[in-house]
Amino acid sequence: MGKEARARVLGDTQATAIGRLIRVSPRKLNLVAQSIRGKRAEAALNELTFSRKRIAGAVKKVLQSAIANAENNHDLDVDNLVVTEAFVGKNMVMKRFHARARGRGAGIEKFFSQITIVVEELKQDAAAKKAKGKKKPAAKKAAPKKTKAAAETAPNTSEKSAEENA
Repeated sequence: MGKEARARVLGDTQATAIGRLIRVSPRKLNLVAQSIRGKRAEAALNELTFSRKRIAGAVKKVLQSAIANAENNHDLDVDNLVVTEAFVGKNMVMKRFHARARGRGAGIEKFFSQITIVVEELKQDAAAKKAKGKKKPAAKKAAPKKTKAAAETAPNTSEKSAEENA
């Protein structure tokens, strides 16, 4: 009886976690999400641990949940996990009012948001490249200097042009 299982939306090397009803506006939460996008899971945890933003603790819990889901539900290697996606969405808005002069009131909106974090296991060779970072482009090699022997065997172009002009 019961419901049929939903088809898996993510790839075999991905895991996800969603944090709902986080009491912060989506704009502020997105600043924290931006700081961890594309980073290795370990580096992202460190970033959130030492972040000065109040909401970083809640985001850290969601990231830890995504890592645990990857390890326990999908048998992925924790050392090769990378935060591929971290996106923020709106949630409910609590509406309150602030009493003002002459019997008036001013509206107050208390925003809630949610964050979805997707971690992916990179292959070993790709993980090694990602850890090293971007390689600097190789310096252009200078033209090889002519040696004394090469200069003697090569005809001198200035002598030829002088003979042609004469």
